[in-house]
Amino acid sequence: MKSESGSASIYVMAAAALLIVIALPVVVVALGLVAQRHAVRAADFAVLGGAQQSLSDTSVACATAAEVARVNNAELRRCSMASGVLTIEVVVGTSLPFLSQVSATSRAGRG
Repeated sequence: MKSESGSASIYVMAAAALLIVIALPVVVVALGLVAQRHAVRAADFAVLGGAQQSLSDTSVACATAAEVARVNNAELRRCSMASGVLTIEVVVGTSLPFLSQVSATSRAGRG
């Protein structure tokens, strides 16, 4: 007769491996969404800070937006003003595999 001693531990290990394989992508996607929300928040704060400083002087507005983005752990990638509307894009670095950074764009101003 064969001994079945230890066969339950093999099934437990297989179930744990399957759980990890299923859970890992879900966790990575969730962390990516958190990083995206962080980028959106940083962009919103930065554009509001820049617009509050000046809607007539692009250099002042963009400098302020860059500082606010930096304080929120983001980097100002693009900043422009047209017709009294300040538009910025920020980028936030991540430590996620296959997703080194996320970006967000925000606008504020008249109209």
